[in-house]
Amino acid sequence: MSYPQPTKPVRKHLDHTTHFAGRFGAIYFVTICCDRRGVNQLCREPIASAIFESARRYHTTRRWYLSLLLLMPDHLHMLVGIEGEDFLSNIIRDFKRATARFAGVNWQRNFFDHRLRHDESLREKEDYIRENPIRAGLIARGEKWRFVLALEDLEGRGD
Repeated sequence: MSYPQPTKPVRKHLDHTTHFAGRFGAIYFVTICCDRRGVNQLCREPIASAIFESARRYHTTRRWYLSLLLLMPDHLHMLVGIEGEDFLSNIIRDFKRATARFAGVNWQRNFFDHRLRHDESLREKEDYIRENPIRAGLIARGEKWRFVLALEDLEGRGD
């Protein structure tokens, strides 16, 4: 008797075009995952430094307005604002290409984004992102996660 071969799940292509409200500028909660999950690719000093340097350049050249970037071993979370005429997909594509080249990171093909709406608090999203290493058991509550870049660091107000 012959059994049908199991099919691999087909990943849905995500729509990263600018929605109507985003045409006037928007803040996005973005998650980018490494191609190999479960392996520490990002929380190593030379790689983290290269990613943070790229993020700083994007911020200072106004490709985006970074509020927070936090690295986890196999993915990153960030809160970024972009101008209304820019396309988030192009910005993230270029960022992934640059960090792949300069830091040797192998990213997954796509990324997740969520545009913050008027009733969502930026502070709540920041808190959620900052607690990710605690939820993952990488640090205890009260410890400081060192793989984070925040707006105050970019403006010279960090400790």
